[in-house]
Amino acid sequence: MPEHDMGPFARGEINPYGQFFQGRSYLNMLTQEGLAIGNVTFEPGCRNHWHIHHATEKGGQILLCTAGRGWYQEWGKPARELRAGDVVVIPANIKHWHGAAKDSWFVHLAVEVPGEDASTEWLEPVGDKDYARL
Repeated sequence: MPEHDMGPFARGEINPYGQFFQGRSYLNMLTQEGLAIGNVTFEPGCRNHWHIHHATEKGGQILLCTAGRGWYQEWGKPARELRAGDVVVIPANIKHWHGAAKDSWFVHLAVEVPGEDASTEWLEPVGDKDYARL
């Protein structure tokens, strides 16, 4: 995908959380004032590991898809294809992953929903066989 088709925000640097991703991703933190909002860019085939945004009250994450094509999946449910303009509301304490399609870059804004005792638990990688079936 040409650079001008990557959405309105700069790609940013190599993602410092890259150890929790399969493939290369980039992160541009747009703000941490009030809400943490990051522009996350995934190279084709890149996806993050299964993870949970824990919170005892409120919390979770919202994905605002801005470019390319990707996937979102909650544990035990079928994967959902994502395209620019899609919105994913991820409640707290739900095991999930998200990332690019095999043949497309993918960009989303990750909005961290404030919550009590909020933390992220990174889990196992998404299985190659499961991902290849998408």
